[in-house]
Amino acid sequence: MKLYPLQFEPILKDRIWGGTKLKTYLNKPITSEINGESWEISTVENDVSVIANGIFSGKTLNELINLHPKALLGNKVYEQFGAQFPLLFKYLDAREDLSIQVHPNDELAKARHNSFGKTEMWYVMQADTDARLIVGFKEKSSKEEYISSLENKTILDILDSKKVQKGDVFFLETGTVHAIGAGTVIAEIQQTSDITYRLYDFNRKDANGNERELHVDLALDAINYNEVGAEMKYSKVENSSNEVVSCKYFTTNFIPLDGTIKVSKNGNSFTVYMCVEGSFELNYNNEIYNYITGDTILIPAEMTDFEIKGSASLLEIYIS
Repeated sequence: MKLYPLQFEPILKDRIWGGTKLKTYLNKPITSEINGESWEISTVENDVSVIANGIFSGKTLNELINLHPKALLGNKVYEQFGAQFPLLFKYLDAREDLSIQVHPNDELAKARHNSFGKTEMWYVMQADTDARLIVGFKEKSSKEEYISSLENKTILDILDSKKVQKGDVFFLETGTVHAIGAGTVIAEIQQTSDITYRLYDFNRKDANGNERELHVDLALDAINYNEVGAEMKYSKVENSSNEVVSCKYFTTNFIPLDGTIKVSKNGNSFTVYMCVEGSFELNYNNEIYNYITGDTILIPAEMTDFEIKGSASLLEIYIS
């Protein structure tokens, strides 16, 4: 059976800091008032995506990879990762500030959790007036200053806070202390990992009156105490793939689509499109597939030639 553009049932996550924008902005089937995340493509244990369209509807992504590993993942990706899907795609709605946190690198995550590390990037889809993100330290810090600032509840004083607007991009290498601020909707691309060390949570309590667990000691050896240049500047040439982030884990391009583009791939990697604004159609073997804002589409590696058409802003992600 030939593969085709795949979509998945969203895995919806209520969070203490979540809201309703993933429904109003991104058309997700949300009933909760505190929905914080829609996991679009995932093979994290206990959160494996289920295919929502076509003849493979109802199968999990892992099941389809096992049936067609190279055709879906691509020759190079399969050589590197075997029958594992190496990335995780999400949309996030921060009604309130997220906790201040950090993610371990591959080596630390493997040793402690038998997991990948968590290099990630954020694309700001929507930002309220004066919305901000926390990314790294204002200036070079240390373990001692970090511990002292937590004890004195002054950690916000030493972290770098940036005002953001739609279209801003931040690339967060492992070890970067960070937090998504209130009033933002974010598209997030990351390694397949759910390992997070929470450093500070504004003394919030959950519905049961409990403060969430912190991981202060685990974070000590995971943090990069240097300043980081995480904000990415990129071109926005119409009907072109404009490179935003390129690292060993993924490449992300921004495509301002207004018209028609013919796309040719080499079969080495799957491609994912996240429609962050507008709508478009994809033509493959004379079959037309239609997409709107908030849709995330997995293009199997064997789909090397297709056409996209419409008026949309797209994130295009693959492994180089």
